[in-house]
Amino acid sequence: MNLAVKQPTMTTGMTTGRSLAGKVSLVTGSTSGIGLGIARALAAAGSDIVLNGFGKPAEVESLQAEMAAQFNVDISFSPADMSKPEAIRHMIEQVHADLGRLDILVNNAGIQHVAPLQDFPVEKWDAILAINLSSAFHTTRLALPAMLKNKWGRIVNIASAHGLVGSPFKSAYVAAKHGIVGLTKVTALETAEQGITANASCPGYVYTPLVQAPIEGQAKAHGIPREQVIRDVLLQQQPNKRFATVEELGHLTVFLASDAANSITGVALPVDGGWVAH
Repeated sequence: MNLAVKQPTMTTGMTTGRSLAGKVSLVTGSTSGIGLGIARALAAAGSDIVLNGFGKPAEVESLQAEMAAQFNVDISFSPADMSKPEAIRHMIEQVHADLGRLDILVNNAGIQHVAPLQDFPVEKWDAILAINLSSAFHTTRLALPAMLKNKWGRIVNIASAHGLVGSPFKSAYVAAKHGIVGLTKVTALETAEQGITANASCPGYVYTPLVQAPIEGQAKAHGIPREQVIRDVLLQQQPNKRFATVEELGHLTVFLASDAANSITGVALPVDGGWVAH
């Protein structure tokens, strides 16, 4: 009896530098920071990109032109407000109408607020849950029908180390990121036989312009050097004592979208320098 199991074949595109050529990727919250780093990495791999986020029209147009010229792919933009389900629906419909497909969905949009539970503003809680969690539900439910029809799709949810562990004063953010991890698992289970994968990356602190101001503020408040703030305050929980980079998260996302990750689904992958290993 021949017990050999036929292995799935990899597409030839996987061996090239543009393994995602012909694909369309939507990255929410991608006009700056982590989202932009991910969008650039996907574009470098050959995927057409739909950017989303806030920004002055002239700056967004300049970014589109620069990326299109650098990566030789189509770069479009949606200003959809991720806190509004109707705006999200219109965005997904527009992507399909304009580009004919949506293969890779990266749910990255997020906001933060820090306060004790008893003082946490209700409006901030509602906004964080809407943008950090509910938006991913809406994009996923609207993107899945076409992915299911095509028997191929990649969903990458940008969670956080706070999707795996808690921290004081971040109740809404921690709750939302734990929710994202749960949503990722359910999505993976429901689509496991359909050529679709769903995974979450869980970064610790990532060096973006948004962390620069807190570093300077903490240094001034505590009267300690900037380097000490980074090591002993911000990166206290990260054993490797360094920020992750947007480029690292971009490369990880490209990997999760590639054929090499066909059997990786439902995973919440820490990118945190060992934070959750404690």
